[in-house]
Parts: sequence; C-alpha cells; structure tokens
Amino acid sequence: MCWGFGFYVLEFVFCSPRLYHLDMEYPIRINRYLLLKGFCSRREADRLIEKKQVKINGKIAEIGQKVEKEDKVEVGKKFEEIAQNRVYLAFNKPIGVVTHDPIEGQTSIDDILKYETKVFPLGRLDKNSHGLIILTNDGRITNPLLNPELEHEKEYVVEVNHRIDLNFIREMEKGVSIDGYKTKPTKIKKVDPRKFHIILTEGKKHQIRRMCSALKQEITDLERIRIMNINLGKVKTGEFREIKGEELKKFLKQLNVN
Repeated sequence: MCWGFGFYVLEFVFCSPRLYHLDMEYPIRINRYLLLKGFCSRREADRLIEKKQVKINGKIAEIGQKVEKEDKVEVGKKFEEIAQNRVYLAFNKPIGVVTHDPIEGQTSIDDILKYETKVFPLGRLDKNSHGLIILTNDGRITNPLLNPELEHEKEYVVEVNHRIDLNFIREMEKGVSIDGYKTKPTKIKKVDPRKFHIILTEGKKHQIRRMCSALKQEITDLERIRIMNINLGKVKTGEFREIKGEELKKFLKQLNVN
C-alpha cells in the first residue's frame, strides 16, 4: 500500500519473523528490521538507505539507525527496481569447482558462469561433488533456505565403493554418529548394487561422506539433484537454467518469502 510521497508503509508487506525462526527484538537496526519483515536483504536495505529511500517516522533513515516497536517505517518505490531485478538460477556445478572462497589456482563458479547479473551461491557443495546449487541475488532467502531448523529437503545420488546391504540402509536411515553428533533420520532408496538416493533435511559439513565413512563405505561419486521443489533436471554440467513461473512461486512460498 502506498502512503505519502511515493513511499510504501512497511506494515503492509509484513512477513512474520517467526517464519525465519528469528526474533524481532527492539531496538533493532533498520537493515535487519527490513530483512526480518521479509522486505529485502540487509545489503539491499543499506543501498535503499543510501539512496534516501527509507523513512522512519517521516524522516530519512541513516545507515545503522535503530527502529523502536512503535516506529513507522516506509520504503520508497525504488524497492520495485530490486524486486524486478531478482534472479534465481539452478546451476549444475562440475566436480573440481569450489562454491566459496577459492584460493589461488582453484576454479570458482564465477570463473565459469556466464550471466549478466551478479549472483551468489546459496549453501555449499564440496569440491569433489557435483550437481545442483541455487544461485541468486536475493539475500532475503539465504536464512530461510539454509536454516537447519526449517528442515528443507535436499536429494542426492550417491555411489560407493562396495555393495550396499540392508544393514547399511537401515543405519543410514535411522541416523549415524559422526564426531559425537547423531544425524537426523533420512530417506534412502537403493537404485543399484553400489548406488542409492538419499534425502537430507540438514546440512553438516561433508555429512554424507562422513556418514558413509562411519559405515565403512567410501563415496566414489556424489551428485545433488534436488533442493526442495527445484530439480536439476537436464541441465548439463557447467550450465544453468532460470527458476521462474510456478516453480519459483512454489519455492518462495515454501520459504515464506513474498
């Protein structure tokens, strides 16, 4: 809803912070306030503030300014530019490519991705694994997608070096102790003597590799094929497709992001 001189009153684009498992504790920095309202990322909020597109109680907001519970926050129409320029990509990461913080000599996604808009990966996929990783410039969805408490499904195809028996499947399904932590129950489907599908709802570092190693199996190939409702499909290695239409609407709805 519009109010005043082309500004939107934020109360009308409210997205409950409980959906993110984060608390709205006052006073709160304006950029975090905009994030928890489901309006934009903190970085996007800072850009809007720098462009004088955010008001608190009718006055132009400043970077780092804090909001009280009773304050009225408004955001200018430049928000529409952010919304229109948001992109979401399903990228098929090759083996040998790192998703974050490459060191000298390593190949990163930025080195091979040819896309006109600057995007960043959501989550990680280790160097020796391949498959689906979602890329975006929408910082709003980082926490609701990666927060382990929200238990979003991620599906992998895994090949190991020995034949899979019933005991291995049962142990994987009920949870495996790794470094003093027991993993959450999983869903396993054997598709070949040495290959299976696994669905996780958490994302510990190298989790599947460590689970298999604890059960005397070593992974020879690991591919992620699905994150929530986003499937890798027929995207070739090193290439991507745009996530849009009904697929995107369903994805954002599951994340409780408007």
